[in-house]
Amino acid sequence: MPPLDPPDCITLRPADRPFWDRIVLSKARDNWTDVDLVSAAQLARAQSDIEELQRQIDVDGYVIEGKINPAAQMLETLSKRAIALTRVLQVHALATVGRSADTVDAAKLERDARQDDDDDLIPRLRAVK
Repeated sequence: MPPLDPPDCITLRPADRPFWDRIVLSKARDNWTDVDLVSAAQLARAQSDIEELQRQIDVDGYVIEGKINPAAQMLETLSKRAIALTRVLQVHALATVGRSADTVDAAKLERDARQDDDDDLIPRLRAVK
C-alpha cells in the first residue's frame, strides 16, 4: 500500500516527498488526522531544508570569515523545529519503536538470528539448481 498523499491544501516540493513518505509510513494509516498530515508536511519540509543547509555548510564551513555561518544558525533552528514536530506527531523513537529496553531485546534477537544464519544445523529453504 503506498504512503498517504498530503491533503489538497498542502503542496510538497519534490525534495520533501522522500521525507513525507517515511513520516507517514511510520504510523498506521488510521492514526493520521488531517491536522496531523499538515504537521507531517511541515516536518517533511523541515527535514528537506535541514539536508540542503547541511550540504551548504559542508561546502562553506560552520565559520565564514571569523563569523558563524548563517546557514548553521538556520540548521539549528530547523533541527529544533523538526524535533518538536516529531514529538507532536508521535513519530519519535519511543512512539514508533518502543522503550530502550524493548529495542535492546529486539537487537539481541536480530543479532542471534544473524549468527544462526551461518549455522548449517538449522534447516532452511534453499534454491535448487
